[in-house]
Amino acid sequence: MEDGAIIELYLARDERAIGETEAKYGPLCRHVADNLLGNTQDAEECVNDACLALWDAIPPARPRSLMAFAAGITRNLALKRLRHDTAQKRSAALVPLSELSELLPDESIAPDAGNEEIGRVISGFLRRQSPEARCVFVRRYWYFDSVSEIAVRYGFTENKVKSLLFRARNRLRDYLRKEGISV
Repeated sequence: MEDGAIIELYLARDERAIGETEAKYGPLCRHVADNLLGNTQDAEECVNDACLALWDAIPPARPRSLMAFAAGITRNLALKRLRHDTAQKRSAALVPLSELSELLPDESIAPDAGNEEIGRVISGFLRRQSPEARCVFVRRYWYFDSVSEIAVRYGFTENKVKSLLFRARNRLRDYLRKEGISV
């Protein structure tokens, strides 16, 4: 079923919307949650919570991209759960965020921050990157894929992935400064 039709089901408060969303985007949402939480059961709970959050959010929201909306809600819920579960502990899933922490204000990576300006600037930055660099950056910092997973996905060596990420972070730092965001 097309996204527009699924969104119309939500707007009509038709419960089939949840099943259709699960069928189309459940695997993606589970992947996002599992990469963050590292636990299949917790990831499944997070996806279920995301389905409820979608039901509550649509309406009034009418997302342009149901995939991005569902994955974003799942990611934010998984980050909240991860932060709660790992308070005072270091988690491997938080490593990608720590890689970016030197570039971004703390509140910009918090799921509730609502810092749309930084999101807009980062999106602008990513649009200017090569498809290769953009894909690697998004897989690492949005989906939280490990360096080895990214290398396998794109047929790169791990060193190439690390190098692409290092260079992208440096270019992002320069771009943020140019856009007037203090780093």
